[in-house]
Formats: sequence, C-alpha cells, structure tokens
Amino acid sequence: MFGAFRQNGSIAARLLLSAIACSVLVLVIAGVLLSNLHRRASEQAFDQRLDAYLRSIVADIASPGDDTRTEPGQLGEPQFELPLSGWYWQITRLDTLKPEIKTSRSLFAVTLPSLADLGVPAGIGGSRRGLANGPDNQPIRIVEREIEVADSASYLVQVAAATDDVEYDISRFRAALAATFSVLALALAGATVLQVRFGLRPLRRLREEVGAIRRGESEKIAGAFPLDIAPLAGELNLLIDSNREILERARTQVGNLAHALKTPLSVIANETRADASPLAAKVSEQSEIMRVQMTWYLDRARAAGRSGVIGAVTEVEPVAAGLTRAFAKIYDARAVEFTLEAPPGLRFRGERQDLEEMIGNLADNAGKWAKSAVEIHAAAAPGPAQSTLEVTIDDDGPGLPAGQRAEALTRGRRLDETKPGSGLGLSIVADLAALYGGALTLEVSPLGGLRARLRLPSA
Repeated sequence: MFGAFRQNGSIAARLLLSAIACSVLVLVIAGVLLSNLHRRASEQAFDQRLDAYLRSIVADIASPGDDTRTEPGQLGEPQFELPLSGWYWQITRLDTLKPEIKTSRSLFAVTLPSLADLGVPAGIGGSRRGLANGPDNQPIRIVEREIEVADSASYLVQVAAATDDVEYDISRFRAALAATFSVLALALAGATVLQVRFGLRPLRRLREEVGAIRRGESEKIAGAFPLDIAPLAGELNLLIDSNREILERARTQVGNLAHALKTPLSVIANETRADASPLAAKVSEQSEIMRVQMTWYLDRARAAGRSGVIGAVTEVEPVAAGLTRAFAKIYDARAVEFTLEAPPGLRFRGERQDLEEMIGNLADNAGKWAKSAVEIHAAAAPGPAQSTLEVTIDDDGPGLPAGQRAEALTRGRRLDETKPGSGLGLSIVADLAALYGGALTLEVSPLGGLRARLRLPSA
C-alpha cells in the first residue's frame, strides 16, 4: 500500500502526511521526556521533604539531654498526628536487648518495615530509601538512617509517606501535558495544511494555465512564477511552440507531396483517354485507384497531424449550422428537409476543418438516402463522460441491415453502386473520430432509416 502511495500519491498529500508524522513523532518523544523529567523531579522533591523531616529528628536525638522534639506534633506536619494519614515517623533503639520503638500517632499501633531487612543497600552517609508496603498495604516511600549518639546509644530513624499524592500529581501533569500537546498537534496540522496550500499554489496555477491551453482558451502559459517553477513554465511554452512548428512543417510536406503526385497522375490520365487500347484502359483504371488511395491517405495524414495540435478548439453549433444550410440547398430539388438542434457553447476539442469533414460526410450520406428528412442533434454526452460530446444524424431512408453496418465503415466499400461517391466517406469519418479518441457507430434511426452516432472529445 505504501509503495503504491509513493508512486501515485499527490505532492500535497506526501507533504502533509510527512509533516504531520514528523510533528506527532516529535511531540510524542517530547511528551515522554517531559513526563519522565517531571516524575523524577516530583520524586526528588518528595525525597527531599522526607530527608528534611529525617534530619530534624536525627538532630533532636543527637542533642544531649533533649528528646522533646521527637514527640508528635513537633515536626510542623499535622499529618503525623492523624491516624493512618499516610505520613509516619518511627524511632527504634537498637542497642537494647529488646528494641524500643517510638512512633508517630499516625501509625496507630503499626510499625514500619526496615529497608535493611528488605535488602535495600545503604547509600551515601549510610541512609537508605525505597518503596515498601505500609499500613493497610498502602504503598509508601521510606527514608531511614542509623545513628549513634554520645552515650553509645544506637537508633534507627525512619520517615515515610504514602506515594498517592505524588502519583496523583504525576497523573494530573500527564493529563495536562497530553491535552496541551493534542491542541499543539492540531495547531501544527492546521499550519501545515495552510503552508502546503500556499506553497503549492503556483503549481495549481500552472495546471490551470496548461488546462486553458488544452481547452483553447490560451496559446501560452502566461504570468510570473516562483524561481522553482518558472523554468518548467518556460520549457512547456517551448514544447508547445515546437509541437506547432513540427505539425506545420508536416502539413507543408504533405501538401507538397500531394501536388507532386497529382500532376503526374493527371498527365497519365489525360494520355490514356486518347488511347482506346486495353492497356490504356487498364492504366486509366489503375491511375484512378491510385488517385483515390492517395487522396485518402493524404487526408488521413493531414487529420492525424491536426489531431495532435495542442489547444485546438471548435464551436460545434456554427459549423453544424453552416453545413445544414449548405446541404438544405444541395438537396432542395428532392425536397429533403435538414433540421439542426445544437446548444450554444458546445465545443469540440480539435480542428474546425476536421469537424466540418466528419459532420459534412455524415450529413451528405444521410441526404443521399433520405426520403424527406434529415435531423442533426448535437449535445454533451450523457453519463459520467463529461468531456465528450455526441452528434447524431438521422434520416428516413431505407436504412441498413445490422449485418451491413460494419461493412459500410470499410474503406472504399460501396453498398449501392447507383449512388455517387467513392465509398470513402464513412471510413474517413470513422478514422478521424478514432484519431481524436472518439468513435462512429451506425444504428437504427427513430425516423426509420439510419442513425450515425458520432462521439468526440469536448472542451
């Protein structure tokens, strides 16, 4: 999936996803670091508070002849007087046969475990600190130290406090940090979207300029672009100019070839008319075939060259209206009525003379076979193909059986020799439509005759 995205994903999506992924990664790492730093700072502050109480008790014990400060309520912390409050101190005399234990009122006849008995190693100065289970299996943090006073008395001094308050403070900090970083992530995502849209605006404008050229609304990419995009716009303009020059040279060469071949063929045809021999008749017949074939291939070459022109656009309604009026006059003697229905603004993405040749051939074919009516309709193609137009030409003639419709599109094939023509009209239309990416199909007309349905790209 990621491989397909790397190949087909848009630049904007890539920039957005990479920027958001990097931002989220940085925020997660920063959040973890800040949370750990806060936990460490909170635990250090908690330990420093316990150390302060421990030093105060040790100082009182070490004062000769004065142990009044070790009584409850003398440490400046009311929590030591409340039963099971979570704050405790304990003094154990170790140099007697039976250890004498003095505790804070908050321990409520419960004693604290010794960290030395739990295997906690002594730190600098002989003090120990660690976690243990206190009253009611409440997690507590203990700081303890063994001291000896002047009369060789040995004491174990312990101060402990429940870790609930520290954990609650850490949890609140993590929640606030997560909320803050979430808002920051949304702000960074919004800023990234604005940055990408602003940064890619020249590319969107370049795409619009190229689209205007393709639709025939402009001949070149105009306007100023940033330094990164300006060379691309210039190269596209040079490519468009080169394309037009190549096509123009191709048209000129095709025209020169046509003139160069038509003159010898005309001379051969004129010479054979004055000779009644079988050889002359055969030469005349083959010369005419050569002329027809040459005309067809040259017309096809011209059409192929014109179909590659960038930005060629033709209005459909004026072309179809002019052809309708012309054929109405041509077939006026047979009383064939030509009607047109085409919306204004419908445009063919191609050369005008190609559109005239396609509609003209189909209208001429319909006029030859129609009894009294030929109808021409042009509209945007129905369905999802929004860039396609459709031209239908109906007549009320005899029509064509289904088996002969494909044969009628064959080059040079004439199904009725009584009608004038070379048999190239429908095949030329089909080839021209295919060159533009369209198609010609023959169907049954609602008028009873033949319907020619022509699909072409629209602009």
